Amino acid sequence: MNQNRLPIYVGVVLFAALLIYASVFVVRAGQQAIVLRFGEIVDVESEPGIYFKMPFGFLEADNVQMIENRALSFELDNIRVQVSGGKFYEVDAFLVYRITDPRKFRQTVSGDVTLAEARLRTRLDAALRGVYGLRGFEAALSDERAGMMREVREQLRPDSESLGLQITDVRIRRTDLTQEVSQQTFARMSAERLAEAERLRARGREAAQRIKAIADRQVVEIVAEARKESEIARGQGEGERSRIFADVFSKDPDFFAFYRSMSAYGTALENTGTTMVLSPNSEFFRYFQDAGGALAPVSGPTPPAPAATTPAPQ
Repeated sequence: MNQNRLPIYVGVVLFAALLIYASVFVVRAGQQAIVLRFGEIVDVESEPGIYFKMPFGFLEADNVQMIENRALSFELDNIRVQVSGGKFYEVDAFLVYRITDPRKFRQTVSGDVTLAEARLRTRLDAALRGVYGLRGFEAALSDERAGMMREVREQLRPDSESLGLQITDVRIRRTDLTQEVSQQTFARMSAERLAEAERLRARGREAAQRIKAIADRQVVEIVAEARKESEIARGQGEGERSRIFADVFSKDPDFFAFYRSMSAYGTALENTGTTMVLSPNSEFFRYFQDAGGALAPVSGPTPPAPAATTPAPQ
């Protein structure tokens, strides 16, 4: 009799175990559970632990949907934005969010993270375009960058809250020139550098001309001053020389005459290639004939004195 009931007992135990298994669910760290009864949300469990629900989820009695209870993020790459100057740039950004209202998250996007991120991507793209459109390219590279990210986050806040999400951070990873803008910017910067180099060269040439003019003027002034001093020194030397000669002449006229004659001999007889025809008895050679400088008497008849001429009548 007991052996006949054993299968019944086993079946009862298995059925009870199945009920218990179908009635228990576990919420792990980093998760939160939405309990659905016939498609309606009846409970939300956000703390880790073991929880119970009605069994037989396949009969739509109670179903449990697990969603994330941690920070999530996604990236948005190569967004083409236009700045206030009219040029286009490429921007990379990423967004960090949390699911803070599981009920609303379930109601709006059926608890689908992929669908929620698709909506956030669209809104993030629009917010970045709007924020960049009010500023120039340099703003993203300056201290305004933090303010721009806060502004984007504030623009996303209403839309994220409507999805049951909370935006915790928005970051701009890269702001870069597009290919055509890069070429234009390079050409402009090259032209500016060339113009600056030409200005520097012009300033250099101007400074060189100014320095050269100053140097030339100084050379002229120095040479003139040197000539002036040399002329003064020469004049003083000549005056001293004349004074010495005069003093010597006054003390010994004969010696002075002898010295002057010796100097004249040295100058006249120097190898200059000049031929001089002079009489040996001339006064120029008197010191060759007599040490005292006396002239030798002239031999022969004395030439007659020239006759006086009478002027012709007018």
